[in-house]
Parts: sequence; C-alpha cells; structure tokens
Amino acid sequence: MSAHQYDEGHTVAGWTGFGVATVGTTVAGVGVCAVSIPLIAGGLAIVAVGVLVTWALHLTGWGKPPGRRERAQWGMRVRDPLARTGHAGCVGCRLAGRGKVVEEYAVVPRESVPAGETTG
Repeated sequence: MSAHQYDEGHTVAGWTGFGVATVGTTVAGVGVCAVSIPLIAGGLAIVAVGVLVTWALHLTGWGKPPGRRERAQWGMRVRDPLARTGHAGCVGCRLAGRGKVVEEYAVVPRESVPAGETTG
C-alpha cells in the first residue's frame, strides 16, 4: 500500500515523455559543450518528438486528466476511460478536437464613471 493517500499522476504518457525529453536535452547539452549545431538541433528535435509521443499516448488513454481521480484509476498501468471523449480544460484534448469547452465568463460592459465620482 502506498504511503500517500492521493494520486501523484504518474502515467505511461508522462514517464515516456520524460524519458524521451531527457535524452533530447542530453543530446542538446552535448551539442552545446561540443559547439555542434547539428547536435543541438538533433537534441531539440528529439525533445519535440517527446512532446508528440506524450500527446499521442495521452489521447490513446495512457495519460490522465488533471484533478482528482477515483482510487481505481490511480495505477500507472490503468488506461483512462474518458480519453476518447476528451477531458474538460485539457489543452491536448482541445488541440485534437476533443474535450468539453470549459464555461467561459461573459464580459458585461459597464457604464464609465467620471474620475472623482463614486457610485452609490
């Protein structure tokens, strides 16, 4: 049993993206030390691939939405059942054309008050 009574959000998508991004930043760092433009560009390209891989895994259910989840959904090897419909407020789901639009606040114009006067 875990010592924590909450979900830390560890997912296959998150750890895979972390691993690929770590390799990319390592290659870019070696490129900086070696003063090699191709290595720097290659490292940055690997980081970009990491972002795309993480996004793809999130959309296929291996990532989880932000916020609280039921205890049954805490495991890293548990796929997210809501991934096909999208997550409310999730930028990745919105970019893929999924997800629910979060309530937007309506802007109500107000009358301007001359300087020095107060409303009461």
